[in-house]
Amino acid sequence: MSVKPTFDPITLSLFSNRFMSVAEAMGRALQQTSISTNIKERLDFSCALFSPSGDLVANAPFIPVHLGSMSFAIKYQLERFGPGGLKPGDVILANSPVAGGSHLPDLTVITPVFSSTTTSTSNPPEIIFFTASRGHHADIGGITGGSMPATSTALYQEGAEIVSFKMVDQGKFDGQGLKELLVDRPSRWEGCSGCRDYRSVESDLKAQVAANHKGSQLLHNLVNEYGLKTVHEYMTHIRTNAEMAVRKMLKGSVEKLGTTSLSAVDYMDDGSAIALSITIDPQEGSAVFDFEGTSPEARGNWNAPISVVHSAIIYWWVSSFSQGSGSERMLIRWWMEGSMRAMIDQDIPLNAGCLVPLKIIIPEDTLLSPSPEAAVCAGNVLTSQRITDVCLKAFNACAASQGCCNNLSFGSGGKDPVTGEVKKGWGYYETIAGGSGAGPSWDGASGVHVHMTNTRITDPEILERRYPVILRQFGYRPDSGGHGQYMGGNGVIREMEFLQPLEVSMLSERRVHAPYGAEGGEPGSTGLNIQVKKSQQDSNASAKKERRINIGGKATVKFQTGDRLVIHTPGGGGWGAPGTKRDEVEVVKERTKWEARGSLADRAAAQAAFGA
Repeated sequence: MSVKPTFDPITLSLFSNRFMSVAEAMGRALQQTSISTNIKERLDFSCALFSPSGDLVANAPFIPVHLGSMSFAIKYQLERFGPGGLKPGDVILANSPVAGGSHLPDLTVITPVFSSTTTSTSNPPEIIFFTASRGHHADIGGITGGSMPATSTALYQEGAEIVSFKMVDQGKFDGQGLKELLVDRPSRWEGCSGCRDYRSVESDLKAQVAANHKGSQLLHNLVNEYGLKTVHEYMTHIRTNAEMAVRKMLKGSVEKLGTTSLSAVDYMDDGSAIALSITIDPQEGSAVFDFEGTSPEARGNWNAPISVVHSAIIYWWVSSFSQGSGSERMLIRWWMEGSMRAMIDQDIPLNAGCLVPLKIIIPEDTLLSPSPEAAVCAGNVLTSQRITDVCLKAFNACAASQGCCNNLSFGSGGKDPVTGEVKKGWGYYETIAGGSGAGPSWDGASGVHVHMTNTRITDPEILERRYPVILRQFGYRPDSGGHGQYMGGNGVIREMEFLQPLEVSMLSERRVHAPYGAEGGEPGSTGLNIQVKKSQQDSNASAKKERRINIGGKATVKFQTGDRLVIHTPGGGGWGAPGTKRDEVEVVKERTKWEARGSLADRAAAQAAFGA
């Protein structure tokens, strides 16, 4: 299939940036009006624009795993409400995996944008866009504080599930219904609590509503400036341009690799396989992604909804756009500059056009297409990373990155499982950086988030002021990157001391299977999670010694006052056989590239500040 452009390239670039600026403005509004650490400081949220049919049009550089899957959420609601079921002033809330959700803490707020706010029998308003925001809320109930339990085996244990809820009905906010969904219903399950800090979640959801409204206003301004016909035409052209770029890349891949058939397999730490076969049509510039051979649904919570699988694939094609801008995103841009521009050699917005040339086959009842009751909280943050690793491995694009988000959560309060008493509480959640993989012409970066995520780490001052912890250590993990002609990036060490008894959950991967190297490069180091606690040396001795206990990759553990958690995150894999002499010209070119982005000292400081 040959797609010929029928648009003006300059105007196309203008609209691409205008659409993206709307999403950026939504993000700024959400950050400024939110109150939670997770959204305001860690920036664990995404905002985007969608067509009237629910296809992704444009987004700002937020969280890739959110952006590729949000289209599923909007299309589900469109089908559920049907023609005429949505009115001006409506805002929908959802998070269920069956409704296009990623995992339950990611609450998606969807706002239809109508052509007019006035109605008449002869000319009713029509939906011309959707604006949507998805934020990770630190606690929405479940069996543990933070709503990311390491031991969940069923979806209900992970918190409130919302398939579809008109949070705002024609301008009227339904606070009572929201509280019922977030607090009352989750607590009815055995061993589960409702949302432990409802007021904070309610406030942040109102911030998401406000952010969506900001986007709606800016889209109306754009329509008033250019006319709806022109705006919609270039919305379509942007998708077509993305489709053309993907087709061009697929054709180029056949020429470069000399084959139309690619395959790869990688393994989760429990041994579950993610298998991928890719068949490319070099004439059409299309491809079939077939995950036949992937392991069955897991008993644990690393099952990934199909929306997450699509999200990983759409990210992979256009992650040059996801690199971001601004200081808080700069590290993502730095390390991805080489690897993903090798896949698509132009900037294109992340949008639905990227998937048009692809047919994705996901066998039912597998790790990547679980049943509606399956636990999924780690599929969004762990399995999505492994899907990306498998895609990169198939194309031999670069070595594996850390392949993990190193999810840490803890909290207090909620429903007492013994007495049934409900106490106001709180939840905390963070994801921690690691090393990125090296490639054919670059070293991996150290202390960065990779692939499917793009968030900050909580500042030490905020962490220690708001939560009962002391940050004892946070820095690079020496020599954890894989050796090679080009070195994998180093992981980090993060150590916390707890100031009160807490139940702590750790959800992590690459504790068993190391991030692979490529072209003779060595793998990166596996991660390690250690609980450090005081132990009486013997019953008659006053001296105490420390016990260092490996809690494993996925565990919920009780920590006492003074206990410490030491997390060693994985490094990235190396590229090329160790000891291979690097081309001096390439070394100089690499040094020049880094220096153009700031001094090495500035880079290290930025990595420490924004790498997680």
